[in-house]
Amino acid sequence: MRVDARGFTFEVTTGGPPDGVPVLLLHGFPQHSGEWDEVVPALHQAGLRTYALDQRGYSPGARPTAVADYRIPELVADVVAVLDALGLDAVHLVGHDWGAIVAWAVAAGHAERVRTLTAVSVPHPAAMAHALAHDSQQKARSSYIALFRKPDKAEKVLLAWHATALRKLLGGVGDGSRVDRYAGPMREPGALTAALNWYRAMSRSDLAAVGPVAVPTTYVWSDRDVAIGRTAAEACAGNVTGDYRFVQLDGVSHWIPDAAPGPLAEAILARAGATA
Repeated sequence: MRVDARGFTFEVTTGGPPDGVPVLLLHGFPQHSGEWDEVVPALHQAGLRTYALDQRGYSPGARPTAVADYRIPELVADVVAVLDALGLDAVHLVGHDWGAIVAWAVAAGHAERVRTLTAVSVPHPAAMAHALAHDSQQKARSSYIALFRKPDKAEKVLLAWHATALRKLLGGVGDGSRVDRYAGPMREPGALTAALNWYRAMSRSDLAAVGPVAVPTTYVWSDRDVAIGRTAAEACAGNVTGDYRFVQLDGVSHWIPDAAPGPLAEAILARAGATA
């Protein structure tokens, strides 16, 4: 379905019982709402209604060109506006990768709209800041961001030779058809630039503005995540004042919704089920 909000048109994939308690799912880079396809059946079976949003830059009808249009406050405002347009007062909020950053910020700034939070792979921004300041390994893990923030160069590197580098980046999601599913849309004109603008608009001040989270929260991290190390993962607890659970998935890559949809669904249901 299409949802009009803030002058844009967002693509939203819905499923589950129409009267089910709502769950909003936010994808990461460089994917789209389809990354939740193997997670949501278990949520539907449990009676939850899911809304998987193609966020700003990923929905073709919500693709502004200015880098500043992709700052975290804009991404958060999109989520709140989409909830308003859908008539949803409060949801169980789930986010992976960049979607997790947005979810942390929504939960911190708009707690009244969030029943529970399940953040996947990426911890609270303050936990990342702590790791980057104190852990040389995390600095190394995050070094790719410097390339992503370079206009034109990042696009050229990632899309060269039939998007070989982009496809390699997505290697952990599964077989070639699954890689194609995500890489294909990023090869459309303007799509990859819009997705990379999330990195280019990122600032220390916007990240620092994400305060502690008081809603019931689960953070799901995998020990084979090449982007997020243990220091950042374990620092996450210090930024949640509500009930907090840390779920570690062993032997799983960064791409948890694709690589371990069953365990992830269990973690979401364990969190959402307590207050559904």
